[in-house]
Amino acid sequence: MSESRTKKGVKIMAIINNDEIKGKFEKGKGTIKDKLGEMTGNRRMEAEGEAEHAKGETRETWGKFKRGVSNTVDAAGDALNNAADDIND
Repeated sequence: MSESRTKKGVKIMAIINNDEIKGKFEKGKGTIKDKLGEMTGNRRMEAEGEAEHAKGETRETWGKFKRGVSNTVDAAGDALNNAADDIND
């Protein structure tokens, strides 16, 4: 869980999505591969690890972007509902 926001006085936590989780996993896997390649002198493994790490960063960033869009849409919906409630009161 990550960012928090309120909805009618109740705090709601935004949930990390699959792209963020998979991205973090790929980053970690890439870092391990990179370091093993460095330790063993295996340049190919090192390069693969660096590429996998970069791919993971990209995927994680995409997931964060998607979560941000979702949070923005939710906030806009909440604002509209609150405005409607204010009008009806």
